[in-house]
Amino acid sequence: MVTCINDAMFPETGRATVRLLRRLGVDVDFPTAQTCCAQPMVNTGYLDEAVPVVRTFVSAFEGYDAVVAPSGSCAGSVRHQHALVARRAADRALADGVARTAARVHELSEFLVDVLGVVDVGAYFPHRVTYHPTCHSLRMLGVADRPRRLLEAVRGLRLVDLPDAQECCGFGGTFAVKNAEVSVAMGADKARHVRDTGAEVLVAGDNSCLLHVGGLLSRQRSGVRVAHLAEVLAATEADAA
Repeated sequence: MVTCINDAMFPETGRATVRLLRRLGVDVDFPTAQTCCAQPMVNTGYLDEAVPVVRTFVSAFEGYDAVVAPSGSCAGSVRHQHALVARRAADRALADGVARTAARVHELSEFLVDVLGVVDVGAYFPHRVTYHPTCHSLRMLGVADRPRRLLEAVRGLRLVDLPDAQECCGFGGTFAVKNAEVSVAMGADKARHVRDTGAEVLVAGDNSCLLHVGGLLSRQRSGVRVAHLAEVLAATEADAA
């Protein structure tokens, strides 16, 4: 499940996820019928309009052993919001389909650590890194320290703690549009904390958050770049050569 933002703006994250999973022996398929997870509609109250989107999701992903998403936000939407949409629609068949598919949806770090039982994925990334735990992965999915455990096992990577890491970056999807000044202020706080670490790279599991904070870091000419967790975990010595 590549997610909309990755498909449209960060395709390398999707490619990195596929490379990583295949390197670990997973048989990966990419259903071309997939579209949005419906989170933007649900979050803004358009639950009726979300019904066909959820139905498409169920149809596209039903029958797979696992659905892996490089996004805590989108994985959280499927696991926690799809059932709400199906109940509102009073569609028993859709509710049953949601129950079957949602139970198989995993955020990337969850799948690696909990399903594959892997922490050292054979990655090499020789950089000073700090990690931002995104809100949905931390609070909705409860991924806890799984991403940090994966990063700590990457050869060459120096992981430094991010001050006030659990504070929101301020993106929040449509929140950034509706409450732009508050969103930017929160993002500025996060960017300041990132700079304080002296890190070369800010890593997170959601490109939406990295888009927000990374934009601020770029405009501040901080020299800090951003990278999705999948891209770090997919990196090898060959990439650094």
